[in-house]
Amino acid sequence: MKAIGYLVPQPITATNALVELELPIPEPKPRDLRVAVKAISVNPADVKRRASSSPPKGEACILGYDAAGVVEAIGSDVKMFRPGDEVFYAGAIDRSGSNAELHLVDERLVGNKPKTLSFAEAAALPLTSITAWELLFDRLGVPYGVKTQRGTLLIINGAGGVGSILTQIARRLTGLTIIATASRPETIAWCREMGAHHVIDHHQPFREQILGIGVAQVDYVAGLTATGKNLHAIEAVMAPQGRLALIDDPDALDIVGLKRKSISVHWELMFTRSLYQTADMIAQHRLLNEVAALVDDGVLRSTMTEDAGAINVANLKRVHALAESGRAIGKTVLSGF
Repeated sequence: MKAIGYLVPQPITATNALVELELPIPEPKPRDLRVAVKAISVNPADVKRRASSSPPKGEACILGYDAAGVVEAIGSDVKMFRPGDEVFYAGAIDRSGSNAELHLVDERLVGNKPKTLSFAEAAALPLTSITAWELLFDRLGVPYGVKTQRGTLLIINGAGGVGSILTQIARRLTGLTIIATASRPETIAWCREMGAHHVIDHHQPFREQILGIGVAQVDYVAGLTATGKNLHAIEAVMAPQGRLALIDDPDALDIVGLKRKSISVHWELMFTRSLYQTADMIAQHRLLNEVAALVDDGVLRSTMTEDAGAINVANLKRVHALAESGRAIGKTVLSGF
């Protein structure tokens, strides 16, 4: 089967930053699905790994988390899927990735693809939906589906992949007031399209802008990027006993200044459940099925902004470069080998 990966970490501009490989067809473990991949999307996790993580000597690393495709074969203990089922998922960080014609994934991490979306549109959603859902409902503790819930959520980097779907979920499934950050006319417009009530500029002081839109303080903050850099600005706008959840990787995070307000700090990594085989690992299967139902009911929409063409080295390098530029809006996908 064809796959795309890398042998050594290199800048995306290097000739062999990504290479096409021919690999044996993988055999499913007892709870695995073997999926014929129809579409993928690129996430910051792909870019970070390609740039900094060396595979074992003599081996290639196959990148890719988000995928949508068709179940081709199943393991002996699979109960929830059958060959022919259309699925979408974000996989696991400790297994070979989805940038391959055939991919193995544990059924507990897989959802039924939204019926109203193409494979490309569906591939934009899994990793960011899981991250946003777990951040909002599991980490920040916002009640799911309670429109009477009052409060304000500040989403830092509202136009990114996670920010785009988090804005939708929070706007449509809670009663929170949503403030997103963005700095360019096109990203500001996108945040509003996703459902943000207000948009502020993350290059300017937060507090003055928050007060300027008539909000005294925010109850929840989603730190999706530059959390270390923004920490003092975050503390200044947060309400006492507020909650901060972050997904990025600051070199250091001195949270002592949050003590006076009793602000709690929560980490979100959607790979934790699969990495540690937690007892509630199947929650991601249920979560993705809920997202699919919400999409099919017209509550949520795909965050795909570009189908960059076939899954090949040239196109994948171009999408990695876009992700590294910091100018991506929503999600870029590739479809078909």
